[in-house]
Amino acid sequence: MPDEPVMPRALCAALCLWFAAQAPASAQYMEGEPGIVVELFTSQGCAACPPADALMARVAARPGVIALSLHVDIWDYLGWPDRFAQPAFTERQKAYARAEGSRSLFTPQMIVAGTHRLGGARGMELADLLQAEAGRPARVDLVLRRNGTMLEIVASAEPPLERGAVVDLVRYTPQATVDISGGENAGRTVTHHNIVTLWETLGLWDGSGTVAFHVRLEGPEPAVVIVQEAGPGPILAAARSR
Repeated sequence: MPDEPVMPRALCAALCLWFAAQAPASAQYMEGEPGIVVELFTSQGCAACPPADALMARVAARPGVIALSLHVDIWDYLGWPDRFAQPAFTERQKAYARAEGSRSLFTPQMIVAGTHRLGGARGMELADLLQAEAGRPARVDLVLRRNGTMLEIVASAEPPLERGAVVDLVRYTPQATVDISGGENAGRTVTHHNIVTLWETLGLWDGSGTVAFHVRLEGPEPAVVIVQEAGPGPILAAARSR
């Protein structure tokens, strides 16, 4: 069985230099870990995806980043149905494509902060984008407070946002290893990180004043709250509660 791809030393060094810097100066948080959101659209049935999955393993372990793997179902027809795939994640990737006026999808694809699109496993470019995003000023203050199974979410903006935003709740499984016996990756053993199991819209916000939500969290999975311009557009704030 082939081993998972090994990250080149130069690439690893570039990422380590970035991750050694301070956490991003994004929003203000309480009892929540802030981070730059990196979405990976991937599939166990896609031959080009294992290198991107390996890169996400490195990114997911670092502070200042919220890495999320969204498994799409468009490759299932090749002989290996990805058990983590959800049609909703395929639709989210399509929505990103429509937002930039494109009709094509590329797997794997990383989207950084809802804005930057990277095809494949381009770690050096990813490190540059993370460094650039870390220096952006805050637009939204996001506060998370967890009490047992209840999560309180409060978002505010001063000055008010020019456009409305969507407030989403994401849950994920930190890690899973899969032996793939069919499709383009037959014979591989692949480890996935931060596998999204739920992506739920809590509500819409006009971007003025303060908006608050109270959510019951069932199970041990970490929770991520994302405030994003509709479209989907730029991610204005994100925080994680473990």
